[in-house]
Amino acid sequence: MAVEKRAAFLNDHYHGKPVGNFGDPDARLLIVGLAPAAHGANRTGRMFTGDRSGDFLFRAMHEAGFASQPDAVHARDGLKLTGAMITAACHCAPPANKPTREELQNCEPWLDATFDLLPDLRVVVCLGKIGMDALLRFCKRRGWITKLAPYKFAHAAEYHISPLVDSQKPPLTVLCSYHPSQQNTFTGKLTAPMLHDVFERAHQLTCTDGVVAV
Repeated sequence: MAVEKRAAFLNDHYHGKPVGNFGDPDARLLIVGLAPAAHGANRTGRMFTGDRSGDFLFRAMHEAGFASQPDAVHARDGLKLTGAMITAACHCAPPANKPTREELQNCEPWLDATFDLLPDLRVVVCLGKIGMDALLRFCKRRGWITKLAPYKFAHAAEYHISPLVDSQKPPLTVLCSYHPSQQNTFTGKLTAPMLHDVFERAHQLTCTDGVVAV
């Protein structure tokens, strides 16, 4: 997406193309975000990198043992993820940060491919309702669920999905969190302890080899 550069980034070369997944190819945890931020991932070329949303997210992931450092400045800053992969419902920066239905549909094959590449996936953290809806549509396409209605988005909501039609896939736990956008973190709708708790729960679940602890 072509955007007008911010003054702070006038000398930066903007990635300005679809942003790929980022993380560990052996991940048991998948994080589904919204879309690249215009001056974050759209600029740096790496998911949740170069903006305050990413700093908020990676701090929580670092505390839970999924990230090697608590911040993400640029794509060559040495950040590595362990046991986790980050993807998005939409892989291009949408106007006003609101992807259209067509944009989301165009990116559905990438989410399908992401799941196929993570055979030991156990937990999905959905950042925001758009991320959760993208995940549920994927599960419905695969026949893992028949309806989206029983699954309601709420912060810290937890759902368990058994892909019975695919015996090769382990049971999946879905965790929900408000998106770490500034409109949520600056207003206190999402606090650092709230996000920390979500990723501590994800860590607990990925370490139990599929046994759900309640």
